[in-house]
Amino acid sequence: MSYLLHILIMCCIYLILAQSLNLLVGYTGLLSMAHAAFYGLGAYISALLMVRAGWNFFATIPVAMVGAMILAVIVALPSLRLRGDYFLLATLAFQSIIFYLLYNWISFTRGPYGIAGIPKPEFLGFKITNVPEYFLMSALITGLIFLIVGTLCSSPFGRVLKSIREDEFVVEALGKNTRVFKIQAFMTAGGLAAVAGSLYAAYVAYIDPTSFTFDESVFILSIIIIGGTGNLKGPVVGTLLMLFLPELLRFLRVSDPVAANVRQIIYGALLVVLMRIRPQGILGDYQFD
Repeated sequence: MSYLLHILIMCCIYLILAQSLNLLVGYTGLLSMAHAAFYGLGAYISALLMVRAGWNFFATIPVAMVGAMILAVIVALPSLRLRGDYFLLATLAFQSIIFYLLYNWISFTRGPYGIAGIPKPEFLGFKITNVPEYFLMSALITGLIFLIVGTLCSSPFGRVLKSIREDEFVVEALGKNTRVFKIQAFMTAGGLAAVAGSLYAAYVAYIDPTSFTFDESVFILSIIIIGGTGNLKGPVVGTLLMLFLPELLRFLRVSDPVAANVRQIIYGALLVVLMRIRPQGILGDYQFD
């Protein structure tokens, strides 16, 4: 039972990441490879505040969100001047900068040694210590994130983002400042990814930079490409598929080193097949050109 709950907790964390990236990729049409950087930033802000300053977990979440949103603006301002592949490369460069900053700033982040002993969340004197309690908390936070993303995407703000995705020049001709909307989308996606990072840090109680690499950004992007972009259903399907399918290897008695390679083959094969027969993903509304 604990094993299943562990997978479900990880599903909650990746559902938040997938929905936040979907806001940027699926609704706004901005292909970003920097989502693991915002995820890691949220994890590190929460972990440092809890370990070094003794903050409560729930108090660190807004700070992590604000930190990620500020950084999102710093990234978005120069990057959004670029288009297509150049924008993608700019976000990739940002992902590398954050990773090497976390890895090499040893005096502050402890670099490759990571941050250990992250306290468990506590709410009104009740300490969340076991897996079922943590799953309940993760599910509630994930539900709240779904509500926020769903409300945003069905609002006039969400409709403008979809319009930018379809034809940015037409939206500009109608008098909308598309640059401001894209920056707001970037900020929102970064802030929500930071929430997932905070949840992850408190759950595993130890973080280091290797959990927030370029490969992690690729994995999050793969989730929404396979599940589908442009709606709320696609990332859910993608997350469940990408997290549960590799776990089946455990029941086939495949050794861990072999299973790790087989997982990569499964992810790659899924991407190739879907790009061939259904480019918009399993339940997606939007496909890249």
